[in-house]
Amino acid sequence: MNLKSIVLVLLMICTFASLRAQDCKHTFSGLVEDFHDKSPIIGATVFIKNLNKYTTTDTDGKFSIKNICSGKITVEISHVACDPQIFELQVNGDTYKVIDLEHHIEELNEISVKGSVGLKTKTSQETLLKTETLENYSNANLGDAIKKVSGVSSINTGNSIVKPVINGLHSSRVLISFNNVRLQDQEWGIEHAPNIDINAAGSVSVIKGANALQYGGDAIGGVVIVNPVRTFSKDTLLGKTIVSQQSNGHLFSATSSIRKNYRSGWFINGQASYKRAGDFRAPDYYLTNTGIDSKSFTVGTGFKKFDKGFEVFYSHLTNELGILRASHIGNVTDLVNAINTQKPLVAEDFSFDINNPKQDVTHQLLKATAYKRFKGFGKVSFQYDYQRNKRLEFDIRRGGRSTKPALDLLLQTHSAKVDLHLDSNSENIYKFGINSGYQNNFPEVTGVRRLIPDYDRYYLGAYAISNIKLNRIFLELGLRYDFDHINAKKFYKDSFWEEKNYQQDFGHTVLRDDVDGSQLLANPKFNYHNFSASIGASHNLNDKNSITMNYGLSNRAPNPSELFSDGLHHSAARIELGDLRIQPETSHRVSATYQYDDDKFNIRLEGFYNYISDFIYIEPSGVETTLRGAFPVWSYKQINAQLLGIDTHVQYQLTQDILFSNKLSYLNGRDLSTKRSLIDIPPFKSTTSLLFKKPNWKNFYASLESEFNAEQTQFPDNNFEAYIPTSDSFELVDVSTPPSSYHLLNFSSGFEFNLSQTKFGLNFSVDNILNTSYRNYLNRLRYFTDDLGRNFKIQLKIYY
Repeated sequence: MNLKSIVLVLLMICTFASLRAQDCKHTFSGLVEDFHDKSPIIGATVFIKNLNKYTTTDTDGKFSIKNICSGKITVEISHVACDPQIFELQVNGDTYKVIDLEHHIEELNEISVKGSVGLKTKTSQETLLKTETLENYSNANLGDAIKKVSGVSSINTGNSIVKPVINGLHSSRVLISFNNVRLQDQEWGIEHAPNIDINAAGSVSVIKGANALQYGGDAIGGVVIVNPVRTFSKDTLLGKTIVSQQSNGHLFSATSSIRKNYRSGWFINGQASYKRAGDFRAPDYYLTNTGIDSKSFTVGTGFKKFDKGFEVFYSHLTNELGILRASHIGNVTDLVNAINTQKPLVAEDFSFDINNPKQDVTHQLLKATAYKRFKGFGKVSFQYDYQRNKRLEFDIRRGGRSTKPALDLLLQTHSAKVDLHLDSNSENIYKFGINSGYQNNFPEVTGVRRLIPDYDRYYLGAYAISNIKLNRIFLELGLRYDFDHINAKKFYKDSFWEEKNYQQDFGHTVLRDDVDGSQLLANPKFNYHNFSASIGASHNLNDKNSITMNYGLSNRAPNPSELFSDGLHHSAARIELGDLRIQPETSHRVSATYQYDDDKFNIRLEGFYNYISDFIYIEPSGVETTLRGAFPVWSYKQINAQLLGIDTHVQYQLTQDILFSNKLSYLNGRDLSTKRSLIDIPPFKSTTSLLFKKPNWKNFYASLESEFNAEQTQFPDNNFEAYIPTSDSFELVDVSTPPSSYHLLNFSSGFEFNLSQTKFGLNFSVDNILNTSYRNYLNRLRYFTDDLGRNFKIQLKIYY
C-alpha cells in the first residue's frame, strides 16, 4: 500500500470516528402557549430550519423532535393569525423550551363588532379616515380632511385657518391627539388652527362625544386622534412623495416621507412638508393678504417588538398665515361699512406677499415612550412629552411698530403618563392609566394690554376602562378623574374690577392695588375636580345589522381665555372679556347608532342628545371705545344648553362600477335658559356623490359631488346699535343674520401607473365648478368677503 492510500484510509477512519463521536440522539421538545393567558396553541408548526425537520403541536400544545445533534439550531414557530417567531438555540442534550406566541392580537383589535377594525373604541360614534383619503388633502389641513365625516364641520377664519367642529362644538371642547400626545397649542382661540401637518398622519380617528376617556375627560365635543404610520418588524424601505399645485392662490405643496424598518425591530422614519400660496380668490375679486407659508418636519426612531419597545419622536411646524386685509377694522364704523358693502373694502391684485395682519406660529413636540409586555398579565407603557407653542399675532400698528407683534404668547407644556393594558383574557380587557403635567403661559410685553395673563397650570388625571364581551354583545365601561390647578397673575383696571364686583369674591387675591394709579395686580387661583364616565354597548343583531348605544358624562374646567380674557383680540377684531366666576360645564350625552351592511347597500344612522349645564359661550355684549376707535365687545357667559342631531351616511352600489353615496347632518342647539337658539351652530348639510371606479383601468376613478348647505334659520339675535360719527347717528350692526343657502359642484378623477419599480398616482380635481359666490355661516370673515371661487388642482403621488 502506497503512502497516498494510507493517508486516504486514515482520513476515512477519522471521519467515521468523528461521526460516531457526534451525539445525534438528543430530543428537542417543548410547549407552545399563548402569551396572554398561557392557553396551549394547537397545530402550531415547529420547524428546525438548518436540519429541515418539523412537527406540529398536539391538543395540549406540546411537541417533540428526536435525533437532534449537538450544536446550534435555528427554530421557526408559526401559526395561523400569529406573527412567526424565529430564534437560535444551543443543543447539548435533551432540550425542553416553553415558547410564547401572540395568538389573539387580531382578536384584540377586531373584536367581532361590525366595522370596528382599526377603531380606538368599540361603542362610540367613531369614523376612521385611512391613508388613501388623507393623501387627497396633502395640500390642505386637518380640519378640511375630517369635514368629510358626517356631523363634522369647521369654523374658519378664511380658508387657511380651519378648526374642527364636531356636532356643533369646537375649540377646547374638541381634544386632538397627535401620535398619542394631547395637543397643547392655545386651542381656545376661535382663529387658532390645530398645529398639525396632515401629511404626518397614517390615519385619523374621529370620535363624537367624550367617550375615549384614556385621552381626556373634558372632550365634550369629541376626540380627533391623529395616528402615525405603522411600523413593521420586516426589512423594508418605503418612501412617498406627493406634489400638488392648484390654481386658486397659486398654491404649491410638496411632502416626502421615508421609512426604514428592520426585521430585528428597529425602525427610523422621517417626513417633511412645504406649502406656499399667495392671495386666494373669490369668484369676483382677490382676497388680499391671505397667503400661506408653511414648513414642517417629523423624525422618529426606536425599537418595536411585541413584548417590548421604545420610541423617540420630534415634530416641528411653522405657519405664517395672512389675515384678510379687509377684515382689519379700526372701529365699529369700519365694521358697519364692511357688512353693508358686498365687495371687500380692500381688494388688490394678486401677490405672494404676507403683510400685517398675520399670524406666525411655531409648534414643537418631543416625545419619548417605552413599553413592556409581561406574560399572562399585560402591557405597561410610560411616556413623557414636551410641547412648545410660540404664537405671534401682528396687527397694523402706527409709529413704525408693525414689526412688533400685538400678541406674543409662549405656551410650554410638560406631561408624563403611565398606562396599563391587561389583556390576558381576550373576553375581558382592562385599561388603567395616570397622567400628570405642568404648563406655563408667558405673554411677552408688546405695548398692548395682555389678552391672556401669565399663568401656571398643574394637572393630574386617572382613568379605568373595561371591555367585556358577552356572546354577541360588547360592553365598554369607563371612569375618569381629573384635577386642574391654575395660578395666574393679572392686571385689572380698577373700573373693571369694580364693575364686576370682584372685590367681594376675589379681594383676597389682590397683591397690589395701586399699579399706575388706575390698576391692581391680582393672583387668582383655581382648583377644579372633574369626573367623567362612559358606558356603551354594541350588539350584532345578525351578519348585516348592528346597533350601538352610549352614554357619556364629562366635565370641562374653564380655560384661561374664558376666565381671564381682557382686551382687544387683534386677529378677531373684537374686545373679549372673561369672567372669574365661570364654573366648569357638565355634559350628559346619549347616542345611538344603527348600521346595515351588505354587498350593495350600506347605511349608518347616528342620533344624539347632549344636555350641557353651565355651557360656556361668547357673544356680543356691546361696544367699547378705545384710542383706536370703537370695537364690539364679546363677553363669556354661561347657560344651560341642549344639542340634538342626526347624521347619516348611505352608500348604494348602482352597478359594478358606479357607487352612489349621500351624507347629511342636521343639528339643533338651544339655550334652555332663555329659550333661544345657540350661536355658531352649523346649518343642515347634504353631500351627494357618484363615483365611477374601474380597477382594471389602472385604478381609474371619476367622482362628481354635489354639496348643499342650507341657510341657518335658527340663530340668536346679537345685533347691537352703535354710534357712527360720520353720520352723527346710531346704526344697527348686524352681526347675527346668517348668509343664504348655497350649492357647490365638485369633480375629481385619477389613476395609477407603474414605471420600472416605481408606482405613480395622478389626480385632478375641480372645486366649485360653477364658480358660485357664497358665504359660509361658520366663516368668521363672512362679514367682509365671499368664500373661494373655482379651484383647479393637480396632484402627483410617487411611491418607492
